[in-house]
Amino acid sequence: MNLAQEYYQIVSGIFEKILQKEVVNIEEAAEVITQKIREDRLIHVFGTGGHSVMGAMEVFYRAGGLACINPLFPPGVSVIDSHPNTERIIGYAEKILDFYGVKEGDILIIVNVNGINAVTIDSALEGKKRGATIIAVTSSNFSKNVPPDIPARHPSNKNLCDLGDIVIDTHVPVGDAVLQIEGLELKVASSSTLANCFVLNILMARVAEKLSEQGIKPPVWKSLNIPGGDEENRAYLEKYKGRVFHLY
Repeated sequence: MNLAQEYYQIVSGIFEKILQKEVVNIEEAAEVITQKIREDRLIHVFGTGGHSVMGAMEVFYRAGGLACINPLFPPGVSVIDSHPNTERIIGYAEKILDFYGVKEGDILIIVNVNGINAVTIDSALEGKKRGATIIAVTSSNFSKNVPPDIPARHPSNKNLCDLGDIVIDTHVPVGDAVLQIEGLELKVASSSTLANCFVLNILMARVAEKLSEQGIKPPVWKSLNIPGGDEENRAYLEKYKGRVFHLY
C-alpha cells in the first residue's frame, strides 16, 4: 500500500466512524438549526484557531451552502493572520462574540479539533452565558488525551466536547496527523480539516433537506460561475447584507 492509499484508508475510516457514531447528534443539530432558520435567525460558525477557520470558510458564501451562515473571522485567530498565541488570549472571545452579535436564542457552531485553547473554551462559556445554543464540532479523543499542564490549554482545563449543548465528534486522532513515514519521528498529513468539512457539509445538507420537507425553500447559494448564478443569489445578498458581517 502506498502513502496515498494509506491516507485514503485512514481518512475514509474517520468518515465511517462519523457516519456510524454521530448520526443522532447530527440530526439533533440539524433540527435546532432548521428551527432557527424558520425564525429568520443567522447561524454563527466560528473556527476558533489556526486551521479550524477553514470549517467556517467551507460553509460561508459557498455554492450549495446556506446563505444565513454568519462566519466569525476575527483578526489574529485564523492561520492566515494569526500569531500562535492569539488563540490563547483569555477574554478575547467575549469581544469577538460582541462584535459579531451573538445573542440569546442564537446558535453558535464552534469548530476546533483539539477543543482546549482559550478562545475555544471562552467562546463556548460566553456563548452559553448569553443563552446561545453551542454546537461543538471537535475530537473528544484528542481533547481528553492532552495533558493538563501544556501552555495551549485554557486555565480551567475544560474541553469543548464537555461544553457543547450538542457535540458532533470528528474522531480525529491525537495530534491530527495520521501518516507514519519510516525514519521520521513525527507523523505527517493532517486529517482534521477533512473531518470538519465532512461533518459541516452533511449537517447543512440535512438542514436543507428538513426545510424542504417542511415546504420551505432553503436559502442555498448558487455557483456564480454557472449561468444564472448572479441572478439567483441577488435576493439572498439583499436579505443578508448588513446582517452577515463578511457578506459584501
